[in-house]
Amino acid sequence: MKEKLAAFERLLNIMDDLRALCPWDKEQTLESLRYLTIEETYELSESILDKDMDGIKKELGDLMLHLVFYAKIGSETGHFDIKDVLDGISEKLIHRHPHIYGNVKVNGAEDVENNWEKIKLGEKDRKSVLGGVPLSLPSMVKAYRMQQKVKGVGFDWESADDVWKKVIEEIEELKVEVKNGDPQKKEDEFGDLMFSLINYARFIDVNPEDALEKTNKKFAKRFKYIEEQAKKNDRPLKEMTLEEMDVFWNEAKGFELK
Repeated sequence: MKEKLAAFERLLNIMDDLRALCPWDKEQTLESLRYLTIEETYELSESILDKDMDGIKKELGDLMLHLVFYAKIGSETGHFDIKDVLDGISEKLIHRHPHIYGNVKVNGAEDVENNWEKIKLGEKDRKSVLGGVPLSLPSMVKAYRMQQKVKGVGFDWESADDVWKKVIEEIEELKVEVKNGDPQKKEDEFGDLMFSLINYARFIDVNPEDALEKTNKKFAKRFKYIEEQAKKNDRPLKEMTLEEMDVFWNEAKGFELK
């Protein structure tokens, strides 16, 4: 523990030095750091999906720097410092884990999750279960989090089969609106279908955001292979038939299976 505390103290001291001596660091504000923090978060997410442990370690360090940076700025304005930040999260964790720090009994992770949402609802006079879902979240992540939130207070489907029936129902409704051709109704039904699919993913323990991003990576890798092969054969992609591109696509799929 002493080594860990010493490492954290070293980072805090470096932050003090940078803020006092580095022209770039002195100019930064909470707002100027915001977009950089978002970028670092996505880089961490990518390393996690790639199972790149060295990358995860590096990106965690970058995010840790940002957290310390925000706390340093907060201390300069007199609003909070790193101690306030750490004390705040510690108190929150103790309060939201009454099965560890109190007398509440739980039967598994699902009970913990449900208790967490109920406790949150009682904090700060929160008016809605959905109040803790940031409006700026990407739509798929937001849908997933909203579904998790309402599940915590019992508003959920009974089974995965029930959700799948809803998916099929939404597909049929979308097909009708595609045939009718009303742009707004097509968009509405497509949104309903997406929401239902995200719900189904939750029921079968699949994170839809992770699943889609892995498919994105897979698609990009296969398509880049097509581009490489086209270049080797001196064939511009625009001059290749779909059948010719499919040959290379299937080759790329075959390599993944080996």
